[in-house]
Parts: sequence; C-alpha cells; structure tokens
Amino acid sequence: MKQQEEDLSRLSSIFETYGNERKGLIPILLEIQKEFGYLPKEALKKVATFLNLKPIEVWGVATFYNQFRLTPLGKTHIKVCMGTACHLAGGRLVLEALERELHLKVGETSEDGQFSLERVACIGCCMLAPVIVIKDEIYPKMSPFKVEESMLPYRQESESFIEKRRKD
Repeated sequence: MKQQEEDLSRLSSIFETYGNERKGLIPILLEIQKEFGYLPKEALKKVATFLNLKPIEVWGVATFYNQFRLTPLGKTHIKVCMGTACHLAGGRLVLEALERELHLKVGETSEDGQFSLERVACIGCCMLAPVIVIKDEIYPKMSPFKVEESMLPYRQESESFIEKRRKD
C-alpha cells in the first residue's frame, strides 16, 4: 500500500509539468507510461480528477491509441512483426504459434510476469521476414516450427529464475 502511494505521488511532478488543461491528456498519459512502463488504473483515475474529466474519457483515450499499455510488460517482451513483408511471409502463423507456446494472446503478460506478447506494424527488417524480436534480439526468417526453439533460452532463464525464488 505504501509503495502504491509513493508511486502515485510521482504523478504530482508530471501534473505540474503539463497543467490541468484537457489538451495535456495525451502528454500526461505518455509521461505516466514512461515512468511506470504502463498506465496503472489508479493513475488513470488521478488523471481524470486532475483534468476534471470523467474517468471513462481518460479510459477511452488510453484504450483508443495502441501505444498505450494497460498492463506491465513481461521480463521477456516479444514483438511479432506484422508489416506487409512479414505478413505475406507467414507472420500470422508465427504469431499464432507464439500464442500457443506462451499460452498468451497479443497484448497479454503471463501471470508470473515473465513473458508478454505484442504485435507491431513494422520492425524494419523486411528482407529477413518474418521477424520476431525477443528482448532486443532479432530472430529472422521465423516459422511456426522455429518458435519453440527460439523460446528455449528464455524459458530456461525463466525456470532458473523461478527455481532461485523457490530457494529464497
């Protein structure tokens, strides 16, 4: 509870920077996401109060624009390119294989916070299509068959992390 109060107190400096005019809504949301890594529900409520807006108005903006996240990213964040080249080369099949492998849908984060899955418009590696990015590493010429293999080191990392926490 105390941590949450400290986190929300960081909003004050963001509010001071932009003032309480409605035109500051998107910049404020961008700053909050930069600070927290996503848009916490409590922060959205505080923004509504500060800008004298209805909470549903703030929620509407936060859910309309796809650059805003309402859940934190996982430790291992995976981006699947769905630009034209990747889409035509089988990006949809790669995405579906990742969803099966991780038991996640696009935009979700695993319950343990280890994995998150995102669909992006273009990574800029069209000659290597289809492409995924795991953390900051690019995986070119992906196929559904390569998904399990590409996830192996991250699964092992996740399992060793879980084992370490069990011992602590």
